[in-house]
Amino acid sequence: MKRYFSGLIFLTVSITILPAVPVLFSGNARAVTEKEKPEIESYTGEPYKVLDVSTGEIMEVDEKTYVVGAVCAEMPATFNEEALKAQAVSAHTYAERQRIMERNSPTPELCGADFSNDTNKYQGYFTKNQALEYYGDNFAEYYEKIDNAVSEVLPYIITYEDEPIISAFHSMSSGKTESAENAWGTSVDYLIPVDSSYDISEPEYLNEVRYEKEQLRQILCEKFSGITLSDDFTTWITINSVSDSGTVLSAMVGDFKVSGNDIREILALRSACFEINYDGDTIVITTKGFGHGVGMSQHGANAMASEGKTWRDILNHYYPDCKIEK
Repeated sequence: MKRYFSGLIFLTVSITILPAVPVLFSGNARAVTEKEKPEIESYTGEPYKVLDVSTGEIMEVDEKTYVVGAVCAEMPATFNEEALKAQAVSAHTYAERQRIMERNSPTPELCGADFSNDTNKYQGYFTKNQALEYYGDNFAEYYEKIDNAVSEVLPYIITYEDEPIISAFHSMSSGKTESAENAWGTSVDYLIPVDSSYDISEPEYLNEVRYEKEQLRQILCEKFSGITLSDDFTTWITINSVSDSGTVLSAMVGDFKVSGNDIREILALRSACFEINYDGDTIVITTKGFGHGVGMSQHGANAMASEGKTWRDILNHYYPDCKIEK
């Protein structure tokens, strides 16, 4: 029996490192049933319908333009072309899966669209004008580079058991990607840990966040109503268990049992792979990687491409046992 996500939401991450962050599941995400499952050959290349949440207008965007805009929003244009191709296939796969789900179980708020341009709920997407504003003087070079990469891989998506996959991706892992089960509590056959040791050498692999004692107290008391904090500051946050990939699975915040993702969210950490130390009345939290850690590591993909790996090699590595199909 296939195992897929139901009702999962990716944590939103700061846009200071990447143009935008993948949000591959909305609150209504679910599996496509056997009865509803379309044949891959039935894809017609028809435009995507994108709801502009600022105007309420539904834009019809042809497949290539959409995928180019998604890559612009989700991966640095300075990355290797093979990494950009891998990102394009991942973004295209996401769009196809989302369109299928909306046709079979429409979300009322989308008003008939396949998805919206709200990056808190859906994959990032830049219009050409937004890309022009974002890239500035480099627009012509970067847009052409991404357009060329997309053109080479546009017919392809990633499938598992004849369905477009949940093409999760993140900025960089802890050195080993995380399983969907550890990150979100539900297992997915192809979203399992794989080696991504390239990430460890990235300049921003480690990140340090500091909170003063009273600042931390205020945050914890605000987020956890009724929490009890002892006089010993160093016991306010304690780690109970960690996955093989480094994700904090279980922790105690005062007398509350929480997940590493809970702590990541309330303390604005770059990942749930973290260690805790103390410097006087300051808690020092050091994170590894950036993002949820599931699926394709974008920095890992770029490193693989720089070593001569192709976009197919990258996707086969990060989404094991899946197929790349037209």
